[in-house]
Amino acid sequence: MSDASRWFRERLGRRPWWMNLLMLFCIYMAVIYVPWDLFVKPVAADEEVWFGVRFHGVWAKVLAVPHFVVYAAGAVGFWSMHRFMWPWAAVYVAQVALSFAVWPLLYLDGPSRFVSAVIGGGLFGALAWALHRSKPRFHVRRPSLRERYGEWALVTGASAGIGAAFARALARDGVSCVLTARRGERLRELATELESQHGVATRVVEADLATAGGAAPLLDAVADLEIDVLVNNAGFGYAGRLDLQDPARLDAMVQLNCAAPVALTAGLLPAMRARGRGAIVFTGSVAGLQPLPYHALYAATKSFDNLLGEALWAELIGTGVDVLVIEPGSTVSEFHEVAGELPHAGEPSEDVVDKALRALGHKPSHISGVFNWLRGNAGTRLLPRSAITLVAKGVIAEQTPEELR
Repeated sequence: MSDASRWFRERLGRRPWWMNLLMLFCIYMAVIYVPWDLFVKPVAADEEVWFGVRFHGVWAKVLAVPHFVVYAAGAVGFWSMHRFMWPWAAVYVAQVALSFAVWPLLYLDGPSRFVSAVIGGGLFGALAWALHRSKPRFHVRRPSLRERYGEWALVTGASAGIGAAFARALARDGVSCVLTARRGERLRELATELESQHGVATRVVEADLATAGGAAPLLDAVADLEIDVLVNNAGFGYAGRLDLQDPARLDAMVQLNCAAPVALTAGLLPAMRARGRGAIVFTGSVAGLQPLPYHALYAATKSFDNLLGEALWAELIGTGVDVLVIEPGSTVSEFHEVAGELPHAGEPSEDVVDKALRALGHKPSHISGVFNWLRGNAGTRLLPRSAITLVAKGVIAEQTPEELR
């Protein structure tokens, strides 16, 4: 059996057959039927039913939108067995049961309407009850990160932002942390916090991964530890036109964003595979999903990280080693200042890390934030590459000082 078949069967095996049928129905409704209903069916012929009441014309078009939202959420929720599905899946199906019970009584004639109401309402009522009783499937207690992977994690770029948030989240789950970055004082402050608040062990290793060969001393410094979780987070951006940028800093960005994750992953992965457990997280970016003028090289380095991590996810299926690329957009951190950007809003680093750790072990990559997901998927798939690049240029120009454009 191929890895793809094994993975797909494992995903389907997470739920009973009848729930798989519901998932497939939700996918059909969200991808085929409701879009056809909204955009192809004539307004005069359209009809929607909510709570057993028929709506026609414009109101039917309007009420098809929440139907799409429900079925799209159902497809995603069943696939991921997400916690939000209980109790809302049961509540929605109970509404369908009510509709099947009420609709015949309102719009049919003769004794058969009572039979239709009992059969339709009863079948969907039973389905709603089955979903209500399925809470344990949606609210499974996940073992801690320490239980899943082991005792020690190595977090690069741990002195601030997403890296520090990763270290705090890992320590809360009982994982001891090797903290590495250039700023030793910041690392020591974080180490003291983790030890006092969570009772884990720490090790601080000052390292400059932006230099050629910078990963080798770090690997030597952790050679006596079983590193079970590797967070390749260290990185920086550099805003502005490429011809205005310092070649030495461009080289350092490639070393830090690309070469260092390769060296650390190659150095630690063999032992993880031998133990049959482990996790590798790459901090990618939605910037790596498209060309990004005024952040041209940064976007290219993040595209490297995105593709490397996703490919490793496929290589390591069935080995016990999980891989995830977390792809945030603008994040509250020191990134903007270091990159030379103008200040702008961003997602809290803690939220990015929470989403990453929830997705770890379930998918190859996760885009953090609905707008970022739309930008990374809908935009790049629906618009020509040239249009996407020019739109991105306009957006990034607003965040880049005029003298750097």
